Amino acid sequence: MIKIIIERRIMPGLEEEYEQAAREAMRQSLGANGFFGGESLVEQHHSDRRLMITKWRDLRAWKEWYNSDARLHAMQRVQPLLTEEEKVTIYEPAY
Repeated sequence: MIKIIIERRIMPGLEEEYEQAAREAMRQSLGANGFFGGESLVEQHHSDRRLMITKWRDLRAWKEWYNSDARLHAMQRVQPLLTEEEKVTIYEPAY
């Protein structure tokens, strides 16, 4: 299993719109092959900083989702709400 950490910065005043778009993107990922779940976090005292942590069966499953039409469509709603490109980091078990 791998974990994907996605860091995003939201344009000021668009946090609620971002929440709706991010929830829809997470709903879309529920049907993705190899997706085990995820959570969305907001940095304390910085409502423009968001972190998504998702769990995937393996790197192949993540790449399939990352390059899918469903994610591309979901990101068309999310991307305009960001102040910069999202940062994606892939983690795997250390053992």
